[in-house]
Amino acid sequence: MDGDERAVQAAIDGELRLLDPEVRASPALVRELLDPEFTEIGASGRWWDVESILTMMSAETVASESPVKVSEMSGVVLAPGIVHLTYFADRQGRRAWRSSLWRLTETGWRVYFHQGTLTD
Repeated sequence: MDGDERAVQAAIDGELRLLDPEVRASPALVRELLDPEFTEIGASGRWWDVESILTMMSAETVASESPVKVSEMSGVVLAPGIVHLTYFADRQGRRAWRSSLWRLTETGWRVYFHQGTLTD
């Protein structure tokens, strides 16, 4: 596995951790995966930052028996230390294309930007 493949795999691993209901239930674990400058444009059109996303996630009640179903996940290295992921997510019938930018920091890979777009 070359450096680009390792970078993409690290970003995929981080993205899948962020979708894990047990991780989402722990603000400390989520914070480890979010870049301090993280922003998100949610599928609802709402803009989020680190604090607002942590507040929302801590209020979530996502049953572990109905996790987000992910398909078509792929990634590409845009520049050294920057990975762009795209994938399709189905969360209890709420279907969206998702896009994330991950960057390598001193403490590891962290998501810098995320966007979701609802689809039929």
